[in-house]
Amino acid sequence: MSRIKGQDPLGRFPDRAFAFDEFGPLGIRPTAGSGWAERKHPDRLPATYHRTHGVRYFHGCYSVGDDTLWGVNRRRKGATNTLAALKSIRAARPDGAPIYVILDNLSAHKGTGISCWAKKHKVELCFTPTYASWANPIEAHFGPLRQFTIANSNHPNHTVQTRALHAYLRWRNANARHRDVLAAERKERARIRSEKGIRWGGRPL
Repeated sequence: MSRIKGQDPLGRFPDRAFAFDEFGPLGIRPTAGSGWAERKHPDRLPATYHRTHGVRYFHGCYSVGDDTLWGVNRRRKGATNTLAALKSIRAARPDGAPIYVILDNLSAHKGTGISCWAKKHKVELCFTPTYASWANPIEAHFGPLRQFTIANSNHPNHTVQTRALHAYLRWRNANARHRDVLAAERKERARIRSEKGIRWGGRPL
């Protein structure tokens, strides 16, 4: 395991570089957003005083070289779910050669079981510094995920929400260079850079 230095894995081995992070919590509630509709007063968001569905976390994996995003929803973060995600990343490159996975230093991403498995299967874990989510390339792809699956939605349960999320992933991986996807990624990168400036003592962009 190592602390990420600059963008070495991305610059030197882009086809062997991957990223992992959780996106959430994903609750079941009406969410405002934009979309196509008749010209009139927008519908008001319904109130949800009793939320009994709990939350989910999308455990996302991203291949830098292939520009492919995938993942699953889990009830909680944890080392077991992190290891399952790392195994899916390793399966994407089954040739046995080393791969590099960029992820933040959350405690759920560490542990003896994870480090032993990573060493055995030639998976180099590259941890970003604390408060440096902007260094993880998967973060920019969570912006379109939020825009196309969460915004302007009112999913009745997690099953429907998960179906919408995976429908977007299938479309996104087939249309990775679509102008709407690229625009949402640029917007999210700008937001992340602004967050970087605030947390590192600068001013918002």
